[in-house]
Amino acid sequence: MKRCLLVLGVLGLAACSAPEVRQAAAPAVVVDESIVRKDPAFDALVPVGAKIEKVAAGFQFIEGPVWRPEGVLWFSDVPGNVIRQWSPDGKLEEVLRPSENSNGLIGGKDGTLVICQHSGRRVALRSKSGVLTTLVDRFEGRKLNSPNDAVYHSDGSLYFTDPPYGLAKQDDDPGKEVAFNGVYRLANGKLQALTTELSRPNGIALSPDEKTLYVANSDANRKLWMRYGVMPDGSLVNGRVFADVTAEKAEGLPDGLKVDSNGNVWATGPGGVWVFSPEGKHLGTIKPAEVPANVGWGGDGKTLYMTARTGLYRIQTAVMGKKAVY
Repeated sequence: MKRCLLVLGVLGLAACSAPEVRQAAAPAVVVDESIVRKDPAFDALVPVGAKIEKVAAGFQFIEGPVWRPEGVLWFSDVPGNVIRQWSPDGKLEEVLRPSENSNGLIGGKDGTLVICQHSGRRVALRSKSGVLTTLVDRFEGRKLNSPNDAVYHSDGSLYFTDPPYGLAKQDDDPGKEVAFNGVYRLANGKLQALTTELSRPNGIALSPDEKTLYVANSDANRKLWMRYGVMPDGSLVNGRVFADVTAEKAEGLPDGLKVDSNGNVWATGPGGVWVFSPEGKHLGTIKPAEVPANVGWGGDGKTLYMTARTGLYRIQTAVMGKKAVY
């Protein structure tokens, strides 16, 4: 994400308009891979012999993969200021430009799309017909920093993170209006700050029973994932470190994450996608040719897509991703 920020700074977070662009289909290519198996339980999640494929390339810094009802994958190219569509036949199309430097994307009700926008400094909703509206852009009258990632609860509330990555000088930016970098809950039009303890809250996901919220902290000095208990009213309790990789020297920080149907956590971090048991045991790591920033299941529900810098990758898993609320 730091690299993404540098690119955004160079571009000045500029928005631009362009006609829809379509690219010719490109075949998937099996890439040099490294799958690290730390625990025998990992074999039940990623089958022995599974291959990492590179299915698309040529982007600037991609994020937010989300499988759509139409059977295609949408993802953000953050500094490219565009949301793209990848089809299983290999075709690429533009969905939205400018995207206000969108990052995290998740599906909403009735085919809508929730978009976390950096330069827009808001969480936006795209209707099925393509109309954009603002879900939330202020906390207690002050502009949000740069919403990064989000997850829906089955009660309809929306949890999201708000680090300062979209601001040119981050915490020191004169345009920063909220003093902290928070984790929020939006419910019935009311925005609640759930925790302000994380310096760089980033990826976010709920456990299958929705009793646990996981949040990544993308800070080079504190590389970790937190685990919080979710109360019936949506508030968080008993925050504790789920996994700490501060000592890791490989490139990359804790970033996007998802949870599978069995409650295992698939989290992008130093060197690749770290897979943890619900108890926080490191089971294995998937290492595509580029450091991934986010992940998401699609297709048959057992295909894990990885947005990794300039390329889009995938791997077949033996477990289904946690079913999305919408």
